[in-house]
Amino acid sequence: MSKKNILIKTNILVCLIILAGFLLTAILSYRANYSSALENVEQITDLTSEGIYYQLSTIFTKPVNVSLTMANDSFLKNYLAGEAGRLEDDSYIEPLKEYLGAYQKKYGFDSVFLISTASGRYYNFQGLDRILTRDNPENVWYYAMLEDSEDYSLNVDNDEVVNANNDITIFVNCKIYDEKDNTIGIIGVGLRVDYLQTILREYQNDFDVNAYLINEQGMIEVSSEHSGYEHLNLFEENGLTDIRDELLGWKEEGTSKSLWSSGSAPSGKRAYVVARYIPEISWHLIVEQDPPSLIAKLRQQLYHTAVAIAAILLIILFVIGFVIGKFNKHILRLTQEKEEAFRKATEQLYDNIYELNITQNRAAGVSTQRYFESLGVPANTPYDKALRVIAEKQIKEEYREGYISMFSPENVMKNYRSNNTHLQYDFMISLDDSGYFWMRIDAYIYLCTEDHSIHMFTYRKNIDAEKRHELKTEKKIQTDEMTGLLNKTATRQHISAALTLNPEKKYAFFILDIDNFKQANDLHGHDFGDYVIIRFTDIMKSNFRTDDILGRIGGDEFVVFIPVNDMESTIAKAELLVSSLRQTCSYHSSSWNITSSIGIALYPDAGTDFDTLYKNADTALYESKRLGKNRYSFFRE
Repeated sequence: MSKKNILIKTNILVCLIILAGFLLTAILSYRANYSSALENVEQITDLTSEGIYYQLSTIFTKPVNVSLTMANDSFLKNYLAGEAGRLEDDSYIEPLKEYLGAYQKKYGFDSVFLISTASGRYYNFQGLDRILTRDNPENVWYYAMLEDSEDYSLNVDNDEVVNANNDITIFVNCKIYDEKDNTIGIIGVGLRVDYLQTILREYQNDFDVNAYLINEQGMIEVSSEHSGYEHLNLFEENGLTDIRDELLGWKEEGTSKSLWSSGSAPSGKRAYVVARYIPEISWHLIVEQDPPSLIAKLRQQLYHTAVAIAAILLIILFVIGFVIGKFNKHILRLTQEKEEAFRKATEQLYDNIYELNITQNRAAGVSTQRYFESLGVPANTPYDKALRVIAEKQIKEEYREGYISMFSPENVMKNYRSNNTHLQYDFMISLDDSGYFWMRIDAYIYLCTEDHSIHMFTYRKNIDAEKRHELKTEKKIQTDEMTGLLNKTATRQHISAALTLNPEKKYAFFILDIDNFKQANDLHGHDFGDYVIIRFTDIMKSNFRTDDILGRIGGDEFVVFIPVNDMESTIAKAELLVSSLRQTCSYHSSSWNITSSIGIALYPDAGTDFDTLYKNADTALYESKRLGKNRYSFFRE
């Protein structure tokens, strides 16, 4: 061994010992502080959640109480009762303006309004603003509330009032009843979302937590960056689906539910989450803290230690020089290439995600609509028609009807009513001229409370390699290794499937046996016998189509199952088969004459299932043997 090699190995050993010592020290220090940091995360998040909860409760209690107070005010009830006769009277509106304006000024609300159910008129502290109609999608909340049994509700929407600039606002709406408990109006107040967002943002900046107000479906109503107007699901956005049900199920007033997310969900993360229920508004307060944000300092210390280790190692490794440095660069390059390949593969896990409104039979998102239009589907085309266009343009013919049937609005609604919210379908698809490949669609069905419609998310995933391997393995399992024909189990399965799928057809069930085959083995050996079987198989294959069912069910016993038109054509096929199989087989220095005996059972006369057909064809085969072999016989009662 050269001195140079000894020196290199010695330096490497020293470096490894030093590295191990420093790393052990750093890791022990890191672990010692890790538990403390996690406790700190829990304490900060719990206290912050409590602070936000009481502040929001105070904020929302006032508008709810004010709305209920106004809803029971006899002034408003009398005013609405007299509206019908004064629709053209401008002086009628002035007292109402002053009334609403007084509440707006007193409590500092951004909006105070009154809607008459009789006329659809929308009043506010500026007077008559507009008249609500059913054909305006902006008024869906109003008509939904009229049909709801609740006395008051909250909704997040843009404020359409003149000079409100369409600002996103939280409205607290309350029904007004007459003496007969008929709804004669809706009174409400509004708080700008940006006011609440400012409060949540202050907590976020001060305590490094994220706070959200969500509804019963997990949709974000208010956060520091978002509002309910954007229709975002907190659990899907933040990867917290594993604790969704526990958080939404917590409704004990004045108490909280604390959980660690396991991070096991797709795109999930490990985070500490605290949930509180605010009964005044029927929303959940979710406060979340991502531990890495607080443990960053610990990691910085670890990084500083690593830098110190690196500096010491560089001094030692300087002796080794250019060779080790070059080697390290090579390893780094390979690692980066692997990471890049992994990143690309991860991005391709799901090719596309689309959302459909099944109830309204249309695309539910902009990306889905654009996808339809990219395939030549006119804008606003119903979903069921767009589904057929996709099938015609992209999906291989034999999978089209299955695709359409699986994801049709009728089937989706049927599964939803049966409490099955997950559909899956594998098929072959072509996105360009490069050919077909296997794709899997996972579809998830849910009720969207925003529009009270059944929606469906579809996730498309390329499974070509996985599926082709699966089919190859399945084919290998079903195939007789020597002949390439179906084995006995697969033969039974294929024949049974054909009888089930097309019971109206006529079929012929052949059993073929090589006459005196034991003699060939005894006279010429098993290698010659194997060659006879292979030769026999090749002749069989040449007499049938690729989609006919051919199987080897024993040493020299074979089954053929084919559709037939009539007895004449079956007899012709049997005669041709006996003639073709009458061959002289020569292998090396050995020679032997092949003949075959055949038994035939016709479906449905000789049986309607595999076992019966097999038994009766075997009886006919025995008859051929009894009559001298090298012939065929039909089973007859």
